[in-house]
Amino acid sequence: MPRSVNSVASRAKRKKILKQAKGYFGRRKNVYTVAKNAVEKGMSYSYRDRKNKKRTFRALWIQRINAGARMYGMSYSQFMGKVKANNIELNRKVLADLAMNNPEAFKAVVDQVK
Repeated sequence: MPRSVNSVASRAKRKKILKQAKGYFGRRKNVYTVAKNAVEKGMSYSYRDRKNKKRTFRALWIQRINAGARMYGMSYSQFMGKVKANNIELNRKVLADLAMNNPEAFKAVVDQVK
């Protein structure tokens, strides 16, 4: 029986990898073996950094809340402790948005916790 090679699937697999490597520099975009390594590495970075993005945004929100709270004579930790003690159900994302874009509403929250 003759050897059967599924060249349709092989070609599709290679085309898929090369399509994902579009925009890469040099041989990474058009040589399959190089592109495969670059795409695998890029995928692992993207998986990792979807997790890191959550960390960096939380850190940004904390900085913004801290800056807003210090305008009214409180540190971030004092402010968040009083927010929790007064059962105010606003998360850091919302508080940071208020501190940046709606200072009068943030002042109302600060006055309520003081």
